[in-house]
Amino acid sequence: MAFLNTMSIVGSGLTAQQLRLDVISENVTNASTTRTENGGAYRRKMVRFESNTGADSFRAAMERAAKGQPVSRGNQMVGGVRVTDIMEDPSDLKLVYDPTHPDADEEGYVSLPNVDMVKEIPDAMAASQAYSSNVTVFNTIKTVALKGLELGK
Repeated sequence: MAFLNTMSIVGSGLTAQQLRLDVISENVTNASTTRTENGGAYRRKMVRFESNTGADSFRAAMERAAKGQPVSRGNQMVGGVRVTDIMEDPSDLKLVYDPTHPDADEEGYVSLPNVDMVKEIPDAMAASQAYSSNVTVFNTIKTVALKGLELGK
């Protein structure tokens, strides 16, 4: 059934945006962490998304659907998103002069994380909005499926 494929696409979006929110939460939590297990200050993490199949354009999928051909190929889901990487932000760490800090170097500078709340808050809002949009689509699909079942009565 086509709506099950759509539910899988929406589910992939929900999963990806939830992971994005988790990573943003980790960034905010570690915004002042000067020492990590790997040594040095915490580095901001970012999530990289990728189209789940990338084999078809939207136009090609719509053309197949209009011709009555299956949109999916066997068990392969057409559409959706997946997380390919959680990478560290390579931007420079912030240096602050504080010779009394236990993690200060010989010159008295402390490396602080490259987490910037001006970036994190809008990212969190965008991820939350995308998650909410996926929930709305899921609820719409559920309503359409229920209405379809009522027609069969």
